[in-house]
Amino acid sequence: MDPSDFYIDSEHIKREKNKARLLRATQWWKRKIDKGLCYYCKKSLAPKKLTMDHIVPISRGGMSTKGNVVPCCKTCNTRKKQLLPMEWEEYLKTM
Repeated sequence: MDPSDFYIDSEHIKREKNKARLLRATQWWKRKIDKGLCYYCKKSLAPKKLTMDHIVPISRGGMSTKGNVVPCCKTCNTRKKQLLPMEWEEYLKTM
């Protein structure tokens, strides 16, 4: 199934992106990125080089909650795109 097969209301996307912006400003997030570790590839990076990734993407119905966001490097975030965790695992097997 192609990720573009899903339709998520634009208001949901807007609301969750706003929640993500607020979450990035919290001490909780700052502590997460201070570790300097990408959730996916486990590479060590400067905290400012880490991005926020939604494990279940907003475009696939995911939420901006502490349980659904992880710090990751730009490379992994770009490669993961809108994949769900099981789709990401399948992608990694082909690499």
